[in-house]
Amino acid sequence: MVDTHFDLLVIGFGKGGKTLAATMGRLGKRVAMVEQSARMYGGTCINIGCVPTKALVHHAEHPGAGTPGERHRKAVADTRALTSTLRGKNFAMLDTIDTVVVITGRAEFLDPKTVRVTAGDDVLELAADTIVVNTGAVPVLPPVPGLDASAHVLTSTDLIDLDHLPKRLAVLGGGYVGVEFASMYAQFGSAVTVLDAGPRILPREDEDVAAAVTGILRDAGVEFVPGVRVTAVHDIDNGVELTYEADGRAHTLAADELLVATGRVPATEGLRLDRAGVRTTPSGAIEVDEFLQTSQPHVYAVGDVNGGPQFTYISLDDSRIVADQLTGGGRRSTLDRKFVPYTVFTSPALSRAGLTEREAVERGLPVKVSRKAVADIAGMPRAKIVGETRGLMKFVVDSVTDEVLGAALLSVDSQELINVVALAMRHGVTASELRDAIYTHPSSTEAFNEVLAAPPARRA
Repeated sequence: MVDTHFDLLVIGFGKGGKTLAATMGRLGKRVAMVEQSARMYGGTCINIGCVPTKALVHHAEHPGAGTPGERHRKAVADTRALTSTLRGKNFAMLDTIDTVVVITGRAEFLDPKTVRVTAGDDVLELAADTIVVNTGAVPVLPPVPGLDASAHVLTSTDLIDLDHLPKRLAVLGGGYVGVEFASMYAQFGSAVTVLDAGPRILPREDEDVAAAVTGILRDAGVEFVPGVRVTAVHDIDNGVELTYEADGRAHTLAADELLVATGRVPATEGLRLDRAGVRTTPSGAIEVDEFLQTSQPHVYAVGDVNGGPQFTYISLDDSRIVADQLTGGGRRSTLDRKFVPYTVFTSPALSRAGLTEREAVERGLPVKVSRKAVADIAGMPRAKIVGETRGLMKFVVDSVTDEVLGAALLSVDSQELINVVALAMRHGVTASELRDAIYTHPSSTEAFNEVLAAPPARRA
């Protein structure tokens, strides 16, 4: 028997889901928001993702008084307080809308329009005209013997809530998450070792950019072990030991904690999507079209669960697409997205948009590259003012049309600068126009005047 009926049912309190719930609630629609844990009100970003990790990065970059352990404990405590405050604000954002109800419990489909929510012994059945799945993604552990049994194996979710500072931190995975945490914990004072299966970290980036990041992290004390195949993990006194193969030989590494940063998969387990007739892709993501509709037209999937880029701002844009389907002209789609930027919060941060040099060359485009080390950019005094002159700026430009094909900015303020570049790319602003624009002084943006005027390295 169905207990209640809603216009919209959202499963998962993430950015896209909560934004859509609030939008529809303010329009007077009856909305149910189902979240499996009260500790996840507001979604991954504010609780275990962007906000706490970037708060910890800030604390690591601006150490206060005390020992490394004391500074780390204070950083964790301050971050917990911040996420708790934001969690409450996110709950209130929906709870204060008369037509929206927040229900805490685990959701599973019973049929295409009915969902059962279970919280302990309490069971509730909900029906809705439109259902949005916004359950995000979860870290995945590779099939290494002993890995899932170790008391010292952590995901990023575990590590940000760890009360003590590991003296020795091993990081399995040289992708964006692994590199970000390696940078953070090296600054906190941990001895960090990054092990990766590939020949170098950040395989999606150009070699010169990845090499610059590697150099900065090495200077901070991070060690890198490439070409690794981990064969076993087991706990030892007060820590963990990894056995791995590299260069044709067996090795061991002992650490206090092991961060596994080998990727995330869409969180669909337990949803019983089969009962709803909702198809998934071979990778486990919910299959959607460009309007984020699933194989059931009244069911949508937004955010990480649909297999798109795992960024909170993509989830936000997903909510706009679904809102346009429900209340607008239904024309907005994922095909509208161009030059979506992203940032890896190393110190300094690496931000990118568009094509890498390698990708542009592989496409056969006429490429010229403008690149300069931040320390050599005379017209960027802000870097010297704030004492952060590490990194480089690199632009990939079409040598015929002067179109900006991509940019990689490893520098102070890059997380802000890349938004300017991405906006310019979307609106056809040329490299010459970016080069000759008037920027405030002293700012990081004015570096574009000099970097884009540098003699380019041309590639056919």
